[in-house]
Amino acid sequence: MKTTAHTMMLEDRYGLHLSTSNADARDAYVAGVDSVISGVAGYRESLARALALDPSFALAHAALARGLFLDAEVGPARTSANTARALCDRVSERERSHIDTICLGIEGKPALAREAMLKHLRTWPRDAMVLAPATSVFGLYGFSGDADHEEQLYELLESLAPAYGEDWWFETVYGFAACETGRLNLAWTLIERSLAKNPRHAHAAHFRTHVMYERGEIGEALEYLEAWMPGLDPRSLTRCHLSWHVTLAALAAGRHERAWQAYRASVHPGGAWGPPLNVGTDAPSFLWRAELAGQPRSEQLWHEVHDHALHHFPTAGIAFADVHSMIACIVDGDTDALGRRADEIRQRIADGRYPAGEVVLWIAEGFAAYAAGHWGEAISALERALAQTVRIGGSRAQRDLVDLTLLAAYLKADRSSAAAHLVERRMHLPQLLNR
Repeated sequence: MKTTAHTMMLEDRYGLHLSTSNADARDAYVAGVDSVISGVAGYRESLARALALDPSFALAHAALARGLFLDAEVGPARTSANTARALCDRVSERERSHIDTICLGIEGKPALAREAMLKHLRTWPRDAMVLAPATSVFGLYGFSGDADHEEQLYELLESLAPAYGEDWWFETVYGFAACETGRLNLAWTLIERSLAKNPRHAHAAHFRTHVMYERGEIGEALEYLEAWMPGLDPRSLTRCHLSWHVTLAALAAGRHERAWQAYRASVHPGGAWGPPLNVGTDAPSFLWRAELAGQPRSEQLWHEVHDHALHHFPTAGIAFADVHSMIACIVDGDTDALGRRADEIRQRIADGRYPAGEVVLWIAEGFAAYAAGHWGEAISALERALAQTVRIGGSRAQRDLVDLTLLAAYLKADRSSAAAHLVERRMHLPQLLNR
């Protein structure tokens, strides 16, 4: 097989050779990749142009598959992945490995994708599209179920840092990994440096907000997002979740009207577009936090969140989605769906097909007890879950939902010393309860 038939060897932004001889197609591909990895809309147009110029450009098909997958268009993503695989006999060894790794994740084989990624990066460490699926809190490490997955990811990125230098994309994901492992000074330095190179990098803006959240700078985070977000294309993958951050910061700042406006416009089902996983987790998270902060319940909003959850996640499988779907069922009073989900999780655990283990059941038990006003039972279940909550995936800020509920239960039960001990670990929690 010939892999050097092209008259000129073009490279991507990371200096890796591409099996296309069309420079314009290469440029469009680079723009499409940057769109995918920065969380900003535009990859569809860029990659469509690349493929119009070179229909056999296999990596452009793979990049399109990855973008569509992130946008939760799984069927079209797998079609593009199949096309990329079908073109593998025309490309280099590096590109075949690149395509295989990306496609494995899209095909629902995360363990194989992670194994393939690690093998690939030993030879081609600067292949950012191959590394990218590992860097999301919803990615190959985040949903692995490993209790130390955040440290594992940090160590991987630390080992790759010399290969990337001061690349704006890499510094962002490396900075976020530092944030999630408590290395906040390093995180801030890396993310600020990334934003200086690419001020419209949505993931960098997002991760900067996370660092501010962890430092207790909730009001400052709100000011930053209010200034930064108007320039974000509403079609962008990150729009919904950044709006969730706005709702949390506004709620903590006592700007309740702004919190609800942002929630209804960009987080709640039927608001601005957002991937089902973001909507299905961020919407119940905000509604529950709003009640913890003293806001009245909206039965209608909860019912709509419940319906969205059961429509998009009808059966157990993704622990992070399962937690939030079960919370929606608890509040909506759907004990039948709650029981079915719990039974499915137990069966998956028994079959060895549920990496997060029993912690999802403990969290659901704690939230159900809290909703019923049984503070002692809620405390018992949530204390049991707390050390294992990292296994469900998501960020530390997202998993604070469990910490906040436990703190509220302590306060309801007049257990001030236990509440104080929890706050020592997560100092910003009282702000989020408006206490």
